[in-house]
Amino acid sequence: MFTAARLARFQQEETPFYFYDMDLLRQTVAACRTASEKRNFHVHYALKANVNNELLGIIREAGFGADCVSGGEVEKALENGFRKDQIVFAGVGKSDREINYALDQDIFCFNVESVQELEVINELARARNKRARIALRINPNVNANTHHYITTGLEENKFGINSWEFDTVVEKLRSLENIDCAGLHFHIGSQVTDENVFKSLCVKVNEFKEWFAERGVYFKLLNVGGGLGVDYHAPDVQPIVDFERHFAIFEQFLELDAGQEVHFELGRALVAQCGSLITKVLYIKKGINTNFAVVDAGMTELIRPALYHAYHKIENISASSAESVKYDVVGPICESSDCFGKEVELPETSRGDLMAIRTAGAYGEVMTSSYNLRPKIRPLFL
Repeated sequence: MFTAARLARFQQEETPFYFYDMDLLRQTVAACRTASEKRNFHVHYALKANVNNELLGIIREAGFGADCVSGGEVEKALENGFRKDQIVFAGVGKSDREINYALDQDIFCFNVESVQELEVINELARARNKRARIALRINPNVNANTHHYITTGLEENKFGINSWEFDTVVEKLRSLENIDCAGLHFHIGSQVTDENVFKSLCVKVNEFKEWFAERGVYFKLLNVGGGLGVDYHAPDVQPIVDFERHFAIFEQFLELDAGQEVHFELGRALVAQCGSLITKVLYIKKGINTNFAVVDAGMTELIRPALYHAYHKIENISASSAESVKYDVVGPICESSDCFGKEVELPETSRGDLMAIRTAGAYGEVMTSSYNLRPKIRPLFL
């Protein structure tokens, strides 16, 4: 990952910056495309993971669609050449303005998250003399076994339609004349590494599909969402996730009707490993119980560790010392939560050393902020 040539280039750049390994991204996208196409599965890239134009171009060229959770993401997808008939629009709180914009663009599908949203989209579509294609986002009550901030498929979560609302949904679908209900949609959470969770999801999809079929409601597409996790602890062991294994689970356990399509919404699994946050050591503070390595990147550049104690592997990529020392790696922001890792074992570290915070291609650059009036950092593509 960090060759001598790359390190030399990094030393010429102003830190902090996001580094993207574009060859790894291309290989990852190609592996996903190969595994999905052989099964006629449809992949939509989740823009919320990373909206960098250069990355979007590679993903679009692979023929993937776009999974959007705001009107701004729909606009971004269109600006970057994603086909409107491959854009899906999810989100528990779509505004009227966002819905109208998506209707005007004739996007592929709205993933509808409540009974009231069904009514609102129908009303807005009628005002524009359009029919809106929708998929019902169902809350399957499947535990994703991930951090509670990124779990979305339990009844306690705000997302999706719950099973006790199904009868009402069927009644609405029979009366709403500007709605074309094309499918079911599911998304149980993010950073799921236990493949048994996806087997459980397949069982639920089959059950719900059958329930609706018994009441005369049939679906052309089943959107099973995303959530496939990556290895944050050992990013170089398997930098490309096993897409073949992942898609094979759905191929085996989903009970499809003739002509029924399967759609996925993958984000992290495509872009996480290709990105690293490169930062420079400003100061070393030696304490009684711990040492601090103060770097020039902070929670404004990568908020995940501060937001939900997410782990990212931290490497000193320029130190030559053979001696190992433990450091709390912290940033310059005026918050005690501005910490990337505690008791991180690193080569003895000095002012000016470069550090790489790995697996930061997803939910890194896209979540940066200007808190403390921090300047926006720029990416480097190699």
